[in-house]
Amino acid sequence: MTDPTPHLFWITSRAAGFAALVLASLAVSAGLLMSTKLLKGRTSELRAGHDTLALATIVAIVVHGVALLGDQYLHPSIADIALPFVSSYKTFWTSLGIVGGWGLVLLGLSYYARRWMGAVRWRKLHRFTALAWLAGLVHALGEGTDAGQVWFLAMIALVAVPALVLLVTRLVHSGSEAAPRVPTGPAALEPQTSKIRPSGPTLTTGVVPIAASRPQH
Repeated sequence: MTDPTPHLFWITSRAAGFAALVLASLAVSAGLLMSTKLLKGRTSELRAGHDTLALATIVAIVVHGVALLGDQYLHPSIADIALPFVSSYKTFWTSLGIVGGWGLVLLGLSYYARRWMGAVRWRKLHRFTALAWLAGLVHALGEGTDAGQVWFLAMIALVAVPALVLLVTRLVHSGSEAAPRVPTGPAALEPQTSKIRPSGPTLTTGVVPIAASRPQH
């Protein structure tokens, strides 16, 4: 039996990388389920699961990178595992993984700074999580030691394909919401009038009300 000790760090990194990909895929799926509102009435449970999966993903990514520092074959430096396009080992795939890893870690931790950032700004920033996850997925398929194994592809398909389907569903749903509705039939012949209503308290001068707050469009 082969002594695994010389390859302990390499094995640890591989296991952590696989775990990070699975956990990130599940976290993305949970987040998309909340945003698409496919599971109504289960938001609190999904949010708890999503937050737990996101934290576990961050831990797995850190272990995946740090464990490589002890690998006796690659002997990477801190810059090799932390900065894109520095490592000479499969530079493109490695860099893609570094970008995706940093994206998932920083965007995951940004959840705890959302009050300082503002909810609207944080939500816009959080949308880039899907891109970071896709970068990690492509990195695993392009560089992963086990990428050609049937068991690896089967496990990835079980967690990544549903996330991809949900992502496409979300994008299509967002596109349909953003598209302007064009009236058809008799309604198209009717003159369009402005229906802007003032919101909030109003100040009245004479008979013309002046909105104290900005009107909603």
